[in-house]
Amino acid sequence: MPTFSKLKETWRSDSLLRQVIKNSSHLFSSSAVSAVVGFAQGILIARLIGIPALGLVTTVITFVSNVNRFLTFRMSEVVVKRLNTALAEGNPAEGAAAIKMALLIETITSVVAYLVVLALAEWATATFASDFLHAPQTIELFRLYGLILLTNFVTESSTGILQAVRRFDWIARLNILQSLTTAAIIVAAFLFQGSTYQVVLAYVFGKSINGLGLALLAQIESRRLLGANWWKTSLRHLPDKRTMVSFLMHTNLNGTINLFTRDNFPLYAAWLFDSEQVGYYRLAQMLINFIILPLDPLIWPTYAEITTTVAQKDWATTRRILRRVSLLTGSIVLTVGTGLTLTGWLLLPLFYGSQAVQAYPILLILLIGYGFASIFQWNRPLLLALGKPAYPMLIALLAGIIELTLIFTLVPFTHSMLVLAAIFSGYFVVTIGLTAWRGWMAISHS
Repeated sequence: MPTFSKLKETWRSDSLLRQVIKNSSHLFSSSAVSAVVGFAQGILIARLIGIPALGLVTTVITFVSNVNRFLTFRMSEVVVKRLNTALAEGNPAEGAAAIKMALLIETITSVVAYLVVLALAEWATATFASDFLHAPQTIELFRLYGLILLTNFVTESSTGILQAVRRFDWIARLNILQSLTTAAIIVAAFLFQGSTYQVVLAYVFGKSINGLGLALLAQIESRRLLGANWWKTSLRHLPDKRTMVSFLMHTNLNGTINLFTRDNFPLYAAWLFDSEQVGYYRLAQMLINFIILPLDPLIWPTYAEITTTVAQKDWATTRRILRRVSLLTGSIVLTVGTGLTLTGWLLLPLFYGSQAVQAYPILLILLIGYGFASIFQWNRPLLLALGKPAYPMLIALLAGIIELTLIFTLVPFTHSMLVLAAIFSGYFVVTIGLTAWRGWMAISHS
């Protein structure tokens, strides 16, 4: 286990690590607030509508979010890469053209995604929420949450702009505002004995504030960085459009593979079991968030820094920052994971009711996969910075085929949620491990 003195020595000697942590600290503070607020509101939601309805809300959010992921591109990654490269080479016109293209593509795909959600709402209810099929407003829940696709129409591109110019403080403040808005509405629903509809509405309001706020702040930063008329820049200033489109397609394909192999987990649970089992998964995930939320803010500040060191071919610095980020994340995972393992059996029924103890075995299994992924959270950003987006996609595809085969053969045979959780956790370990190894080998032999 890394010692405190080792971490302290690392902190003092590494200015780049301090820069990453400084940028991450803004996001960490917002994640800490979100973790506490989200944990408290999760208790209120479970007590207000019950574990099965909590599973329904999770299914609705997952379905709408995954339709969006399937049809849209991960614009933040391409914006960070193209804008940072253009600015480093002293070519702001190219950066402006890249932003413009990203915004146009994301706006179109967001509208299309919303129309698809409207068209599939009835099918989604019958397929993933059949135990609530005859409950009033179930179909409307899918359509209601679908509104976030319109209010977050340029969220990916806007986030990329702010990440590229290191305005992580703005992203953090909006995240806090989103969390507090959602929580306030849920508290009101709890006090006045509201319904599942009010819970979903709370998430819609929070997400909308975040999406529209990011769009506004990104435009302010673009005007400051590129001039008031940056949006008039011709797309002709974007050289090698084929490379950018190829990068987009690879990231979209990777996102699509992740959708079916990772992000669809609650939907598979809803399809193979019922909303109550999805609810138990959600309860376990709420506790795992105490690992994910503190570490997730490190991903994109790390990516923003290594895109620069990789562009400069400074391999020694790149290796150093990755080693030390893993040292930091490993310490947090070990500490929080041990605490959850020892106390999770007590915390779940204490906060969510006696039935919630059934989520404890799921928690233990998922801790393995999420913990491993958190330690090596730089695995995919490193390969993106190296211009190798195809490798993580290939690994995810091959491992995903095995994962889905196991899910639809073993899980129906055993009818065990624990088997589903074990397959899911194993997928994390295999894909993250192979991707991290490939990226590390690339910078070790450069």
